Amino acid sequence: MNPDVDLQPVPLVDLVAQQAEIHEEVMAELADVLSSAAFIGGPAVSAFEEAYASFVGARHCVGVANGTDALELALRAGGVRPGGEVILPANTFIATAEAISRIGALPVPVDIDPAYLLIDPDAVAAAATSRTQAIVPVHLFGQTAFVERLIPVANACGAVVIEDAAQSQGATRFGKHAGTWGLAAGTSFYPGKNLGAAGDAGAVLTDNPAVAAQVRLLGAHGSSEKYRHEAVGFNSRLDTVQAVVLKAKLARLLSWNLRRRAAAERYAALLADVPGVQFPLEAPGNVDVWHLYVVRVQHRDQVLAALHRAGIQAGIHYPVPVHMSGAYAGASSGSFPVAEEAAGQILSLPLFPHITEQQQERVVEVLVEAT
Repeated sequence: MNPDVDLQPVPLVDLVAQQAEIHEEVMAELADVLSSAAFIGGPAVSAFEEAYASFVGARHCVGVANGTDALELALRAGGVRPGGEVILPANTFIATAEAISRIGALPVPVDIDPAYLLIDPDAVAAAATSRTQAIVPVHLFGQTAFVERLIPVANACGAVVIEDAAQSQGATRFGKHAGTWGLAAGTSFYPGKNLGAAGDAGAVLTDNPAVAAQVRLLGAHGSSEKYRHEAVGFNSRLDTVQAVVLKAKLARLLSWNLRRRAAAERYAALLADVPGVQFPLEAPGNVDVWHLYVVRVQHRDQVLAALHRAGIQAGIHYPVPVHMSGAYAGASSGSFPVAEEAAGQILSLPLFPHITEQQQERVVEVLVEAT
């Protein structure tokens, strides 16, 4: 390996390289937006909504301000009301639980499966009751949850399945896209996602026209006609500038996801004979888009510190399960043992479409030394 390359830091994600690919196209589109002054809604937003719906195979895509709003709006349109219970995995970003709480519903975390770290369908079945209004599978790290096993559970208790598809743009299970299995899905276009905006943005996906109409209504102050407000809503609309950026990136998403898969395969080969490092697996039936490459190691915090000292910007997604966070403290340690054990071991290695073989080799070299 080139010693000069060894000294270069390796970012967790490289957004500059992505932006360089789309710069000229985006600047030309933005010039049109500025000249037309179509700052709210307009052709650019509609064009992206239609393009993303087509990409994932959904009938409707409604752009909103961010991923948290997307999930909340999907839950509201799906019939979740104050006091209802919503089942979610214990290991997810806090926004999944926040979207439930903002409605006044009760988040009900459950444990995850030990192999893939996705929501455990058996745990969901055990937690479901007549009070359950929704089940929220999180397609974590770029891999689709076992949604086909959750839908019968939801049907049996009169609940709906609302997917958290924030990390899974382009992922499929048995050929069907993440975000198109349940009644609706919320997705995030936060800059670091596989499909990321130049700021906050999100969308709701659904095949149900009534759900799509309700999401659009609630996100526009409860109004389908100016100054006529049919419901108490709020302001959550996809910004036109973000729509321009997203449409340009969407045209490259398939190739970028393929490059992520190639990088994940390279990591797996480099780590195949490394003791003490458990690399992630792809569940049968899934095509993972590798939003994150999450390994498991003992003494994780010491390993992470060693990587950071060497300029390797690894991360942790997520260090504290929902039920143990300050906002949701209530369940004691040991309530969800698989999620809790994983939270102390998981380590996200740098992975992005433009990562080089040399960068990955350096990451693994430092990781091996640290473990």
